Amino acid sequence: MASTKTIAPQVVSQAEWLAARKQLLKKEKEFTKLRDEISRARRELPWEKVEKQYAFQGPKGKETLAQLFDGRSQLIVYHFMLGPGWKEGCPSCSFLADHFNPSVVHLAQRDVTFVAVSRAPLPEIEVFKKRMGWGFKWVSSSGSDFNFDYRVSFTKDQLATGERLYNFETELPGEELPGASVFYKNGAGEIFRTYSTYSRGLDILIGAYNYLDLTPKGRDEEGLKHGMAWVRHHDRYQ
Repeated sequence: MASTKTIAPQVVSQAEWLAARKQLLKKEKEFTKLRDEISRARRELPWEKVEKQYAFQGPKGKETLAQLFDGRSQLIVYHFMLGPGWKEGCPSCSFLADHFNPSVVHLAQRDVTFVAVSRAPLPEIEVFKKRMGWGFKWVSSSGSDFNFDYRVSFTKDQLATGERLYNFETELPGEELPGASVFYKNGAGEIFRTYSTYSRGLDILIGAYNYLDLTPKGRDEEGLKHGMAWVRHHDRYQ
């Protein structure tokens, strides 16, 4: 979906441009300090102990949540929208996933393991993963309550009765939705959830959006049915 947005810039002298740029720089520095403050508050959130035992199906067989940490103390889980029987993963989740591969090796150097989790059976995950050319670890939560407990999957009964708590408030979700959750495992093997985020909270993971935000047209999503309506799987762009 090609952009058709037109812009009418105000063209000024170099001195006027520099003055305007310095004014914006003040706001950018304020935003950076606010972002640091929010990140600090995120790290200071209280933790929730994970009492339930979860099992996942990975390339090497059955794995517990503790085993997903792969010897590290911190785990980031991306809740990828790929339900049982789906022919392909969500285009928006795939947009985020295109950013995962380069990050995994660097995260590992900071005591962080990254893994994607979907409710689709592992063979269906593997087919789509191979098509997309991704190498990050991706496991199936099929048969466990993991997706339901972390409010990214909903039963037909929940959808019918309106029990659809997503992003910490009632919205109108579908059967599968995106999110990210962070866990910590201490020396005693106890696991805690330290953070979860959903919806626009996932923007921070999308490097391409950060690039677009630097350009004159920005994300250029005004008038679209929804924000990511232009996004395609990377092998589907014309």
